[in-house]
Amino acid sequence: MNEAVRWGILATGGIAERFATDLTDLDGAEVVAVASRSEAPARGFAERFGIPRAYGEWDGLFADPDVDVVYVATPHHAHREAAGRALEAGKAVLCEKAFTLNVREAQELVGLARERGLFLMEAMWMYCNPLIRRLAELVGDGAIGDVRTVQADFGLAGPFPPEHRLRDPAVGGGALLDVGVYPVSLAHLLLGEPDSVQAHARISPEGVDLNTGMLLGWDSGASALLSCSLEADTPLTASVTGTKGRIDVPRGFFFPERFTLVRDGAEPEEFVNTDHPHSMRHEAAEVMRCLRAGETESPLVPLDGTLAVMRTLDAVRDRVGVRYPQEAVAARV
Repeated sequence: MNEAVRWGILATGGIAERFATDLTDLDGAEVVAVASRSEAPARGFAERFGIPRAYGEWDGLFADPDVDVVYVATPHHAHREAAGRALEAGKAVLCEKAFTLNVREAQELVGLARERGLFLMEAMWMYCNPLIRRLAELVGDGAIGDVRTVQADFGLAGPFPPEHRLRDPAVGGGALLDVGVYPVSLAHLLLGEPDSVQAHARISPEGVDLNTGMLLGWDSGASALLSCSLEADTPLTASVTGTKGRIDVPRGFFFPERFTLVRDGAEPEEFVNTDHPHSMRHEAAEVMRCLRAGETESPLVPLDGTLAVMRTLDAVRDRVGVRYPQEAVAARV
């Protein structure tokens, strides 16, 4: 592959705009095409970001010979179809989180990518953030001893009207898949897949979770107390406590600018990140590194880890009684 990595962006919403913005000054990244389900939004997006080609349907992007990797920025319910069609067309894929609606769909995508020897990665930008990587290294090196608790929350104040996508079961609405995936992924990063899952939620009249609390447990005795909400502006903080200390991450734990390490008997140590802490460029850079190295999976966001997170999200939904319409259809087939 040439030194430059040529991106195609699928969808034109807010997350796609942020991704395109963060690629503008990333060395070796070129956005060469964008696609939407209709021509007008694709053309408008292309004009705003100086993208050479705009497609009013997906297949044009998948067939474009100049596209090396497709960034899938559609709502959750379309991830399986969009990423799957891109892989079938021979494209590498970076797919937004939550990766799919459920683990069954995720397994299908991972199986397809591995069968065809193509790169696939969940766009869990938190895992690629330099400070989150440093935090995980400290925990792995025993800086706070054996981990005993993880606490994290992600809540939006709302209120969101019933017609909003976040309250629409047909597009994978609810707090869990949109924002709850972050605290769940942080717990997985530090402790791996839990051995037990408990959850409680307030369910909307439409059938999605509006406010969800989760208690994850590990056979080691560790636990994670996590929450997500579409009704409350929560602190957006995280704390990891071990037998010899703790790490506290202030508001915005999923793209931190700093965190504090408190070791027993020692003065607190502050770790600061000045390298684009709020940017999605780090995940894009990891994709580009992998493609140039001929790797089909990222060690920072491994596919087995993505599948494990999806199993936990499925377990939470099972406990609180959230089921998407597509799942009922699939069960009858």
